[in-house]
Amino acid sequence: MVMKFDGKWLSRVSAVFFVALLSSCATPAVREDSTKIVEAPIVPTTALSSNIETEVTKSAQFEKVSKTNRKPASNAWGTYHWARQTSPATLKLGNCLTNAVWRNHFLQASSDWNSPTTFGATSTPLLTLPITCTPTKRCSMVVGTTQVCNGSYGRNGWLGLASINISGDHITQGSAKMNDTYFSLATYNNANEKQHVMCQEIAHTFGLDHQSVDGSSQNTCMDYFSNTGSNATSTQSTRPNQHDFDELSIIYGHLDSTTTLAGATTLATAASDNTDNPNDWGALRSQSENGRGSYYERSNQDGSITVTHVYWTEDAAAKCPSCDHRPGY
Repeated sequence: MVMKFDGKWLSRVSAVFFVALLSSCATPAVREDSTKIVEAPIVPTTALSSNIETEVTKSAQFEKVSKTNRKPASNAWGTYHWARQTSPATLKLGNCLTNAVWRNHFLQASSDWNSPTTFGATSTPLLTLPITCTPTKRCSMVVGTTQVCNGSYGRNGWLGLASINISGDHITQGSAKMNDTYFSLATYNNANEKQHVMCQEIAHTFGLDHQSVDGSSQNTCMDYFSNTGSNATSTQSTRPNQHDFDELSIIYGHLDSTTTLAGATTLATAASDNTDNPNDWGALRSQSENGRGSYYERSNQDGSITVTHVYWTEDAAAKCPSCDHRPGY
């Protein structure tokens, strides 16, 4: 009579029978992680039979953690992305550069971000299209595009600068700047360092963050490896890798009901812009432990927010890694 009416008792028997059946298999169970196969431990049947409810709860917790830790990529810049209605979509990159050297680095970066199969990925949801632009030091944003510029912005401590305007989670415009005041110095004036910074600052305007900020090379331009000094001849970290394209696929894993990407031939100048003046960046929101990278945020009168990533020189970061490196702060 007890077996017939005690539903809980019957459920426990079923669970014990199921676990005993699994444990009789010769091959351990495995779960597939995004980067490796993790062998799942086999729990003795005797332990389960002594307290089946506890062990089943642990199993559920293990499965929950396993799913939570499945991160094929993790270098997104918040939840920011360009709104798009098609896949792949195309982001126009304004070629506002002043010389052939920088233009070549720009074209190489654009080509690399359009070539996922070169780096082991199968596709990309966001293509780039270089367009002509009149070079200006200010590098004013243009709605629906990313403007890419170089100029002598002064000894203010920053090497590269990427800014995006956002409305909600959607990027509406962006800019990327390279500081020739430092790139004209022997420390930074080499092809690999220029390519690294160009590739990285453009990709920040896609919504990508860094894969690593400790100075090690992940063989992607989205890290803080320095192609300077003894590494000046190294081509490591000058181009994307598969991980970057995996992250883009996650960021742009959906379509939107509208688009913030420019499609018109005539492009409009942005109402809310960001300059190279550090006082215009707003509040410091976060900074890498080694002080090489900082994020700033500013609220604009039109309701948008400007988010700026600053890539500092080695000297600026070394003086005080935990300090705001802006002059006067």
